[in-house]
Amino acid sequence: MAQKVKRVLMFRQVDVSSKPISFRKATATGMIKLKPSTLKVIRKGKVEKGDPLSLARLTGVVAAKRTSDMLALCHPLRLDATQVRAELVEGGIRVTATVVAKERTGVEMEALTAVSIALLNIWDVTKQYEKDSGGQYPSTRIEGIRVTSKVKRKVDAS
Repeated sequence: MAQKVKRVLMFRQVDVSSKPISFRKATATGMIKLKPSTLKVIRKGKVEKGDPLSLARLTGVVAAKRTSDMLALCHPLRLDATQVRAELVEGGIRVTATVVAKERTGVEMEALTAVSIALLNIWDVTKQYEKDSGGQYPSTRIEGIRVTSKVKRKVDAS
């Protein structure tokens, strides 16, 4: 009879206490594809739940600040700046987030979280326009979420 192997899963937050504080900056982007008719409703300012572009900007900033609450092993960081852009583009809305901090660890996850949550909020406020007759979303999709740039440099001691 074969013996069962007991697997113990271990997780740990990385110890960054010995790392120097550095200037950190990360930019991430992503897109939500929407139907032309939905984009028309957005352009006219007629989305029942409110302006998805403004909502995306606000919720993206909030999400960046709350990243460590949602990602179990992320360190809580003191962010110096967060900028979220949401813009209508061909076929949908592109969201870009840039996060800046002077910290011991990078801010890529904060930028990615900002983009992801902003895009989910856009989906939420436009879903009534995206559903087909069966209540499905055949053409709506979030895609291309990625880090487009990352900067790390020593903090000037002066």
